Amino acid sequence: MPIRLRLEDLGRLAGEMKARAAAERAQAEARRREAARLKAESEVFRREVADVTPLRPTGRREPETRHRSPQARQRQQDEQQALAQSLSDEIDIEQLLEADEALSFRRAGVGQDALARLRRGHWTVQAQLDLHGLRTDEAREQVVYFISQARRNGLRCVRVIHGKGLGSEGRQPVLKDKVLRWLPQQKEVIAFCQAPPSMGGSGALLVLLRQASRPQEAG
Repeated sequence: MPIRLRLEDLGRLAGEMKARAAAERAQAEARRREAARLKAESEVFRREVADVTPLRPTGRREPETRHRSPQARQRQQDEQQALAQSLSDEIDIEQLLEADEALSFRRAGVGQDALARLRRGHWTVQAQLDLHGLRTDEAREQVVYFISQARRNGLRCVRVIHGKGLGSEGRQPVLKDKVLRWLPQQKEVIAFCQAPPSMGGSGALLVLLRQASRPQEAG
């Protein structure tokens, strides 16, 4: 007896196949970029050590050192990639931002005084990420990786440079709008505000990260 598929079944099947194909293409592109990065790093290393003369063996036994397991590093990378893919570009950012012109955000439980101190430069900027020239997907991955690494390294205040959009189509700050939506979705971020003119002004954000050593979120 022939099997008959309804039109909506065919549409759903086609959608699933399209989504699967898109996911496979994204994974293949991610693998390609990683392979290109590793190749470039290997070539740089070979050039750097081209003139190095190996030391003669001394017979001395070096103390054993503990290395971070490849599995843990891979799991960390997988988690960051999954988080990047889960960040939405469609959240209602207007409800999250403070009612001011500085595009400020503070998580529930973070006092207004912490945001004021962030604006005044109370915390030293310890690292920065420049997103100029990146496509949206690349920028999203970089933001997730940068914030995760900064938090893991115990940093408190960082700067994200998203640009003013002067070189984009329509001269609109596309990445700026995206970054404003991505940052609140990362639990490590407890507040951010527009950078002062001397640090990028409307083209950058100062980001305050959750403090690990104390239970309070800001202090």
